[in-house]
Amino acid sequence: MASLDTTTADVTLDPSEPPPPNRHPYHLVDPSPWPLTASFSAGALLLGIVLFAHYNIHWVLGVGFLGVIASMYFWWRDVVREAKTPGLHTPIVRIGLRYGMALFIASEVMFFVAFFWAFFHFALYPEHVSGAEVATWPPKGIHTFDPFGLPFLNTMILLLSGCTVTWAHHALVEGDRKGMIQGLLLTVLLGLFFTFLQAVEYAEAPFPFSGGGIYPSTFFLATGFHGFHVIVGTIFLAVCLFRGLRGDFTPRKHFGFEAAAWYWHFVDVVWLFLFVVVYLWGAGEIAQH
Repeated sequence: MASLDTTTADVTLDPSEPPPPNRHPYHLVDPSPWPLTASFSAGALLLGIVLFAHYNIHWVLGVGFLGVIASMYFWWRDVVREAKTPGLHTPIVRIGLRYGMALFIASEVMFFVAFFWAFFHFALYPEHVSGAEVATWPPKGIHTFDPFGLPFLNTMILLLSGCTVTWAHHALVEGDRKGMIQGLLLTVLLGLFFTFLQAVEYAEAPFPFSGGGIYPSTFFLATGFHGFHVIVGTIFLAVCLFRGLRGDFTPRKHFGFEAAAWYWHFVDVVWLFLFVVVYLWGAGEIAQH
């Protein structure tokens, strides 16, 4: 029977990489306080939103927000240090990271399925709208956006950003550091521009944010959470840009950037569904600005 007392050389699957510091090629994280601080900070942030909305109390919201930002910074700092430690991210660990990111994106897909389900439920069965005098969708009195105005421009921006992030990824794989940085910078700027235009769109919305019935509820829920994901993805790519400027990525080891690119493509695809379903197919009488 083969001995279980293997050496570190035996568990190194890639001879071009340094051996793992442990006697196995698997991923065992070090004890960290950041999951706990992030949980308490997120709870304080949620409580702060409630207190601010109902009682105009601000300080809990501020504490929660600062706690979330601090937890993110220190947690990401530790993750980056781990990724740069020779031998820790073995091929087996990198496979696990890819599976984890794929499952996370799958869970995000189901998150948006719920929003689309709500929209389709009332769009296909408008008689289920409470208090509606006429079974139509959008409900009577609701004017919608021109899909070929700001929504179409935002669609073009996200599609272009998908091209620039792919350009950055291919440049990294080919060893073109300058091309990677240029592509990432353009992607981050396009993400910021998308968020700005969506804020303008919300400011010009022909229906109220609250108290307007089921259409504004489903519209702002779906597009608002997508906008939040765009902000998260922009931060994700901005961190990758900063790491790229520091030289953290190599053509063979750059999963942090690869995960950010996957996430960004997911955001692109969700927006295409939103544009086709909510803005185009679900359009009613167009509001005049």
